Amino acid sequence: MFPETDVISNIISDTMKVVFQRRLVDRVLRLWKELAHGEPFPRRDQIQPDMLGVDWLNCLVIAVQSPVRFSTFVYVGENLSFTRSDESLAGVLLSHLPQVLSERRCMMIEGITRFRDLDILYRSALYPLSEDGILIDHVLGAANYRPLRKNENSIRPSVRTKWL
Repeated sequence: MFPETDVISNIISDTMKVVFQRRLVDRVLRLWKELAHGEPFPRRDQIQPDMLGVDWLNCLVIAVQSPVRFSTFVYVGENLSFTRSDESLAGVLLSHLPQVLSERRCMMIEGITRFRDLDILYRSALYPLSEDGILIDHVLGAANYRPLRKNENSIRPSVRTKWL
């Protein structure tokens, strides 16, 4: 009369996988965790563009320098690139780099900002990388966005962060 427990369990598991796969930041986090293999952080050389497929266009890589303000972008995906430095979604992520380095954790950042002459709602994340498992030498970032709808508040930029 009732389906086997295993069948229900499989349906729930499959549904959760689809939901978890829906967000860019979750897909990249899953890959980051797989590559870490139980270590604190994966290495930069483990991150390959083909592993991320089309998501790579929404990613960036930051080479961490000391002091942090000298950190530079090693890669900025096409969907995050910019022509003016004051209008950069990549720059928004870079501003959160000190927090990620001090806490040594992944961070999700979401908010409202201006990008390419549009008010946008974005969701992004930063994922620390380390060659030796101790010193964070690179940070992988991922971000996606959409234009704000007419009924959404675009008067002032807002930001919300969450540790992953």
